[in-house]
Amino acid sequence: MNRAELCNEVRRLVVKVGTGVLSGGTPGLDAAAIQGLAKQIATLMAKGVQTVLVSSGAMLAGIERLEREERLRSIPLKQAAAAIGQSALMAAYEEAFAPFGIKVAQILLTREDVHDRVRYLNARNTLFTLLALNVLPIVNENDTVAVEEIKFGDNDILSALVASFVNADLLVMLTDQEGLYTADPRTDPGARLIPVLSSPFPSDAFWAGPSRTLVGIGGMATKVEAARLATASHIPTIVANGFTPDILLRLLSGESLGTLFLSQAVRMGSRKRWLAFATRPRGGVRVDAGATRALMHQGRSLLPSGIQGTVKLFQVGDVVSILAAEGGEFARGLVNYSAEEVERIKGRKSSEIEQVLGYKHSDEVIHRDNLVILEGAK
Repeated sequence: MNRAELCNEVRRLVVKVGTGVLSGGTPGLDAAAIQGLAKQIATLMAKGVQTVLVSSGAMLAGIERLEREERLRSIPLKQAAAAIGQSALMAAYEEAFAPFGIKVAQILLTREDVHDRVRYLNARNTLFTLLALNVLPIVNENDTVAVEEIKFGDNDILSALVASFVNADLLVMLTDQEGLYTADPRTDPGARLIPVLSSPFPSDAFWAGPSRTLVGIGGMATKVEAARLATASHIPTIVANGFTPDILLRLLSGESLGTLFLSQAVRMGSRKRWLAFATRPRGGVRVDAGATRALMHQGRSLLPSGIQGTVKLFQVGDVVSILAAEGGEFARGLVNYSAEEVERIKGRKSSEIEQVLGYKHSDEVIHRDNLVILEGAK
């Protein structure tokens, strides 16, 4: 499928806009930049493209109101700036979308909202309801309560997770660069823009530098990582320059701008996407070579006979890593037994579980429907 065909089929779009684009090169939010973005999104929505906007900018707006020029380094200062700026950011969006008759809704997330299956589903259901109401969801990390352990690290990663939430047809990340280059375009005159990359992305084929903005923390490296996550969910991703006039409209018309990341993966179901990209394993089970082959190449469930041991404590229903005998994590899934129970039944046949434990939850330690093979596993 070429780019024009791909973009012509987009019916659900996630747009991530970075702080640098929203500032328009100024020390604060730039009304013209936000209005230009609103006009493009409104045009797409009028054509029937359901859109979710993942927006940075709250911290920038807070810094502007605090009249600070230096980079904020402590978590409390960042939280305070975000708390001050979040209302200003949403007010700017409400004002920009009002002329088009579009209502906006704020959704603030932390990684814990994604790790927990119930909270994940609640957030997902809210997003789908807003889209059905033709309301524009504006998603941001909840910086006012996030601490280092639960931060997404950058809204780039958040945008990939949101794209997976809503089964998006395309993720577009708008930045202050034309796309991904073979080298640093600021210092290397021979740097070339890469128009298309197919998954898996060779790490030596491109340059991924740090953020250059006062409050940006990701840079191109996190955009590549976000693209890995999105394309692993079979969601093509484009990184493009948000300063280019009508960039969203031109991209969805099929114009070759920015860098397009293509996926070779098969689209996963919602539950398996959550397992693969949104969860934090509580522990792990180490399996033998036969179980590894059965899981990876035969689509089998994990039985106790193939388990060698456990890593850390976990309980029934937890997400755990599945570890190869001589390697690292290659899969993860929802476990039907606790670590203590797995230690007692490891190496046994399923028919022996009740004899050993005195009861049996399931023949499988992890059923294949609750198991996902991770991208890059061999």
